[in-house]
Amino acid sequence: MQLGAVPPDRPEALPPGPYVVLRVMDTGTGMDAATQARIFEPFFTTKEPGKGTGLGLSMVHGIVRQHGGAIHVRSVEGGGTTFEIYLPQVETVAETGVADDSGASQPATGQETILLVEDEDDVRALAREVLERQGYTVVEASDGAQAVTVYEKEGARIDLILTDVVMPRMSGREMVDRVRATRPDMRVLYMSGYTGDAIVRHGVLDASMLLLGKPFTPLALIAKVREVLDRPK
Repeated sequence: MQLGAVPPDRPEALPPGPYVVLRVMDTGTGMDAATQARIFEPFFTTKEPGKGTGLGLSMVHGIVRQHGGAIHVRSVEGGGTTFEIYLPQVETVAETGVADDSGASQPATGQETILLVEDEDDVRALAREVLERQGYTVVEASDGAQAVTVYEKEGARIDLILTDVVMPRMSGREMVDRVRATRPDMRVLYMSGYTGDAIVRHGVLDASMLLLGKPFTPLALIAKVREVLDRPK
């Protein structure tokens, strides 16, 4: 669609130009004005404890903004909700085919053991596959509480903890604090779907902690893991 003057009820101003619009609608209970005003805030959720992190819409909002777009929400209590995602239309066609990587530097491999803690099965499976292809040994846990149990059995051979920040039962930060009570020099790399500034602002992590943003590419994961492992203790 060609976007001219932006309607005044839109939460974000967009410059005129061609946009692609993705519209998602439901016929659910809708939201009141107070809830609508906060839905993109990190860690805000209307779900009961343990049922939601409040990061889903924040992640979507951040990704759309990074690509020069905006999200418009319309909702009526008892009348459902409509999300409209505006993204700038791109005229350039991406080239297809396999790139020649013969001249590119290859990411460093490793032999260390990594404790991977992630409650999303797909993300955990992807990270494990990427790391194992680079030579690492990976031990898995699906949340912080399970990670503590795994560490009690496998701790002596673990070189790095790669963990999500917000998880059910026990957060990544709380799990790491428990591990470091007995092993203060444990190397740790956090993962999160929201920006480091937001997580620091909400007191989940502090600015000195190392963070890998989601979604991440395999190369970004490999590079960050190697960077953390190579840091002096």
